[in-house]
Amino acid sequence: MSLQRDFFSRGNSIPWFGEQNPTNMYKNKIIQFAQSLIFLPFLTGTVSIGNMLLVQGTPETIRSVFIQKENIEANGILAFNQAIDQKAEINKAKAEAIDSYFEERGMPLSGKGEKMVEEAERHDLDWRLIPAIAVRESTGGKFACKKATYNPFGWGSCKIGFDSYDHSIEIIATNLAGKNPKTERHYADKDVKEILQAYNPPSIVPRYAEQVISIMDIIGEEEVILPENA
Repeated sequence: MSLQRDFFSRGNSIPWFGEQNPTNMYKNKIIQFAQSLIFLPFLTGTVSIGNMLLVQGTPETIRSVFIQKENIEANGILAFNQAIDQKAEINKAKAEAIDSYFEERGMPLSGKGEKMVEEAERHDLDWRLIPAIAVRESTGGKFACKKATYNPFGWGSCKIGFDSYDHSIEIIATNLAGKNPKTERHYADKDVKEILQAYNPPSIVPRYAEQVISIMDIIGEEEVILPENA
């Protein structure tokens, strides 16, 4: 008498049928079990396994779920790209405002607006601060330090030179943001007025901070709103 055991009986024993090869019978049962899954009705819903979300349902339901997922992702990417584009346009408007201020007054730093905005953005500074200091210190480069190259900011009491205007803008921004270990005690965690009072204390240059802030206000508003969003 042949002994028959169901594939899913206790212990998952390999079924035997007469004189047939047990390995082949095992393979056949696996194939039959797999084929039977194709015809199992789908249950509507979702099942979470760890960090994965398995979707169950009719083919139409599953297709709908994935279409919705794709739409959400597409809308998210679109919104992200629009935000990036808007930020780029705002920064462009800031740079143009700085360059316009310099150009209208014949100042040598005209054309450096983009670099100033870039460094202000990098170091979380008010975008008008660096150009306004340059105006107050050297009339936008017209009267830059004579013995210190590319220094329109009066930095280091005109004893420190730079390789280029871009280099000087980078160094000034780093220091004003409190990111230079040698000067961070003067500038770190301070607002614009406090930064300016550290840059040139009232005891040395009275109302220096107020003068620079006044120039900042002429250059433009701190919050730039694009015309189409006004």
